[in-house]
Amino acid sequence: MAFEHGFIIFVTLYPSNMKVSGFTFVRNAVKYDYPVVEAIRSILPLCDEVVVSVGDCNDGTELIQSINSPKIRIEHSVWDDSLKEGGRILAVETDKAYDKVDPATTWAIYIRADEVLHEEDYPAIRAAMEQYKYDLRVEGLLFKYRHFFGSYDYLGDSRTWYKNEIRIVRYNKDVRSYRDAQGFRKHDQKLHVKRVDATVSHYGWVKSPETQAMKVNNSGSLYYGNDTEKYEKRKVTGAFDYSIVDSVERFTGTHPKVMQERVNRINWEFEHDISLKKFGFKDRLLYWIEKQTGRRLFDYTNYKILR
Repeated sequence: MAFEHGFIIFVTLYPSNMKVSGFTFVRNAVKYDYPVVEAIRSILPLCDEVVVSVGDCNDGTELIQSINSPKIRIEHSVWDDSLKEGGRILAVETDKAYDKVDPATTWAIYIRADEVLHEEDYPAIRAAMEQYKYDLRVEGLLFKYRHFFGSYDYLGDSRTWYKNEIRIVRYNKDVRSYRDAQGFRKHDQKLHVKRVDATVSHYGWVKSPETQAMKVNNSGSLYYGNDTEKYEKRKVTGAFDYSIVDSVERFTGTHPKVMQERVNRINWEFEHDISLKKFGFKDRLLYWIEKQTGRRLFDYTNYKILR
């Protein structure tokens, strides 16, 4: 803000009554090949600050510092590895990052270490935050999802993958990450949300088969670590077999610009016959209905959409 000839000139990206904070957490990003740098870079243009909670590991702080943005604030966290049931530890770490954002924040943008926003969606995201900033009924903004699988050329398109999730919340200290940090709730109640015409690209299942196996086993320890039998049953031995997927389709769009270098250096092959569908009768019928109508029947949602 500056004064000139008796007038107040605002030179900030957003009006002074709307502060936008980003938040995320990460641990072992290099070891498991998470595109966390790309994830953070994808939300930086939308944010006044980004809080990154770095877990106890050997490859976190320097990696985040390499982004070299004055908007980034690194917080350090020691993970409680005893929380190895249902992925609860992921929600705990999400809450740690969220609790560090500026209390003056209007909207808080959450991005996970394998999620990236597309620059083409920035105008729609900004417009939605502006449109609903005074509408206190709106507790969050709901994004569409595309889930890449196997390579950057295929999308998982079955009911295995969630279609939508909250990735912007109106800042309130009572908002908490839910279950395994997929979404959010307030006082254990579903948030009331509006849809935003923007899509999160999820790259959690695009890694070399060897790294994917390590990542799957690590994730399994966060969900089943207290149940040796379940963990061992799901443990991957050797390289991950991408052919187990139930259904994929070809991706025909564009990747976010921040992902292009990573896309260009892919060093493994994945090809799949998209006509192959590994469904039972019920799932095949529901899949067909969704493809014909765009509606996903009987889908679980962790939010309430405001009309």
